Amino acid sequence: MPRGNGTGPLGQGAGTGRGMGRGQSKGRMGGPFAAGAGGSCVCPDCGATVAHVAGQPCNTKSCPKCGTKMTRS
Repeated sequence: MPRGNGTGPLGQGAGTGRGMGRGQSKGRMGGPFAAGAGGSCVCPDCGATVAHVAGQPCNTKSCPKCGTKMTRS
């Protein structure tokens, strides 16, 4: 960089490269932002629904009708 003032060849000056887009990342596992506290757990086999409880993943619950592991809707 000539004269140390941040100017130089295009694409190599200050403000380029990785790390400039903070605040735009996705949620864990590359999915959308957190699903939130609302919603419900759904059985993939029989379609039964149960209210989702914050802090308890749906895949740890069993369906009250058939016993299959639930999924998040």
